[in-house]
Amino acid sequence: MFVDDLRKDFYERLIGKRVVVIVNYDIDAICTSKILQALFKYDNMLYSIVPIMGISGMVRAYNENKDDAKFVLLINCGGCIDIVDVLQPVEDVTFFICDSHRPYHICNVYSDAQVQIIGELGHDDKVPSFEEIFQDTDNEEDDDEDDDDEVENSDDEEKGSRERTRLQRIEERLLKRRQQRVWEEKRNRIMFEYTQFSYYGRSSALTIFELAWHLSKDSIDLLWWAIVGLTEQLLLGKVESSTYTLATDSVQSHVSRLTNKASDQAIQTSVKINFENDLHLALYRHWSVLDSLKYSIYPACKMKLWTYKGEKVMHELLVDMGLPLVQAKQTFNAMDLELRKEFYDKMEKFSEKYHLPDIIYGSFILQYGYRNKYSAADYVYSMLAILESIKKDRTPETCFLQSMDALSRNNKEILDGGIDMCKTLLSAIFRQVQSSLELHAVYSAGPFLYFILQEEIPFFTCPYGLLMLARFLLRGHVAISRNRRAQELPLIAVAPIDVNRGLSLLVGVPPVCEDSKNFFGKAFEQAALKSGATVSQDFFETAVIQIRHSDCTKFLDALTVLLS
Repeated sequence: MFVDDLRKDFYERLIGKRVVVIVNYDIDAICTSKILQALFKYDNMLYSIVPIMGISGMVRAYNENKDDAKFVLLINCGGCIDIVDVLQPVEDVTFFICDSHRPYHICNVYSDAQVQIIGELGHDDKVPSFEEIFQDTDNEEDDDEDDDDEVENSDDEEKGSRERTRLQRIEERLLKRRQQRVWEEKRNRIMFEYTQFSYYGRSSALTIFELAWHLSKDSIDLLWWAIVGLTEQLLLGKVESSTYTLATDSVQSHVSRLTNKASDQAIQTSVKINFENDLHLALYRHWSVLDSLKYSIYPACKMKLWTYKGEKVMHELLVDMGLPLVQAKQTFNAMDLELRKEFYDKMEKFSEKYHLPDIIYGSFILQYGYRNKYSAADYVYSMLAILESIKKDRTPETCFLQSMDALSRNNKEILDGGIDMCKTLLSAIFRQVQSSLELHAVYSAGPFLYFILQEEIPFFTCPYGLLMLARFLLRGHVAISRNRRAQELPLIAVAPIDVNRGLSLLVGVPPVCEDSKNFFGKAFEQAALKSGATVSQDFFETAVIQIRHSDCTKFLDALTVLLS
C-alpha cells in the first residue's frame, strides 16, 4: 500500500523508535540515506544504515538486524520483489519502501499494512486492479461431493430428477473451471504486460527531500544531495531527458525559496546553488577541454573521436572556437580567463555545425568559498568512481561510506580524489570502445547485438562500469554502422569478473532509438530457464546478471530464439 501522508504515516511513526535503513549500492540511494541521516540526527533518532549490493545482501542485512528494530526502511531496493515472501518477517515488523526501480511488485502494492510504499504512482505505472490479479477461491469446489447420496428405493421420477440435478451441477462445475481458466489466462497476460519492462521512477532523494521540506527541516545541503540523486538518473540513462527536465522545474522553486530564505534572515553564507545551462562534457571544469571532449559519450559518438577522421573534426571545432591546441590541452582552470568565459557560448554557437544539438542541458552548480565550483554531474562522476573502486583491500562497504562522505562540503579532498579516479575510468572506457570497434568485436545475433570481453579488467567487474561501457559501445557502433537497423537493436555486454571461478557479469542496454525502458530482465529469466544456464539474478537492476562464462554461448542462443 502507498503512504498517503509522509509526515504523519511515515516519519512521525519512526520518532522514538529504532530504525534499520537498508540502502542499495547506487548514488541516488546514497543521497537519500544522507538526507535521512540529517533528519534522524535532528530528532535524535536511533538508526542503523546497512549498505547492500543485491537481494542476497538484503536478506542477510535483514536477518542480522531483525531483532533490533520493528521498522525497516528500504532505499532503492525491495520494491520490485515480494518483500514479505523473501524476508519472511514476523507480523509486527513494518517495511517502508522508497524505491525508484519499477514496476512495483503487485503484492507490495496491495499489502494491507506490513509493506508501505513511500512515493506515488507515475503515469507509466499502470498497476492492474486488485480484482484482475487476486481471486477468492474458498468456495470454488464446495459442492463437489453432493451427488453421491442416492437413495436406492427412489422411484424412476426421483431418479430422473436427481440425474438431471447431478448433470446440471457437473455443467456448472465445468463452466466454473472454464471461467477460471479464462481468468487465469487473462491474469497471466496482464501480469506479463505489467512486468515485461523494467524502468525507473522518481528519484528517491527528491522524494525524501520533499519530506524534509514538509517537516520544515530542509536546507541548501539537503537540496544539493537531492539534486545529485536526480542528476545520476539522467547521466546513467535511467530516465529520459524530458523526465529530468520536468523534475528540475520543481527543484528550481526550492533553490529560489532557500536562497530567498537565507537573504530574508540576513544569514551571511557563501554557499549557493545556481541553475544554468551546462554542457554534456564530463568533468570539463576539472580536466582539459581536449580530454573532456574525447572521453564524454555524447561528443565522442557524434564526432567518432576514436577515428583519425573524428580527431580531425575535433581539431576543426577547436579552430572554429578560437581555442588554441596548447590551451585545450591544459586543465580548464589554467586556460586564459577570456577563453574560459567564452567557452560555453562558443560550444553553443558551433553545436549545430558539428551535429551536437543536445550538448547543452539544464544543470545545477554548487559554489562555496572563492574557488570551489562543482556541477551536480561532477559529484555523480566522482561518487561513481569511488563506488567502482572495489579492490582486495577496499570492501564495497568502504567504498559506499567514502562515496557518502564525498557529499559533505568539508570532505573536498575525497570529492576531488573521486574526480581523478573517474578520469581514469572514462579514459579506460574510451580505449576499450576504440579497440572493440576497430576489431569489429560487436557482433549481431539477429534481434540484438553482443560483445564479449575476453579478459578480466578491474574497471568492468562492477555493474556501473560495465553498463557505462555497454552504453558507450552501443552508441559508438550505431554511429559507424551501415546497417539501418543498428539503432533499433539492444546490446548485451559480457565481462569476466572471477576467472578462477569462471564467473562473468552480463548486462543488457536498450536500443538507442528507444526510451529508458529495458525488457532484458524478463528475457534473461526466460532464457536461463530454456538454456539451463547457471545464472544469478541477484541485482535490483534486473538487466544485470552473473553467469558462468562456459554457459554464455547457450544462454545467448536461447535468448536469440526467444527474441526472434
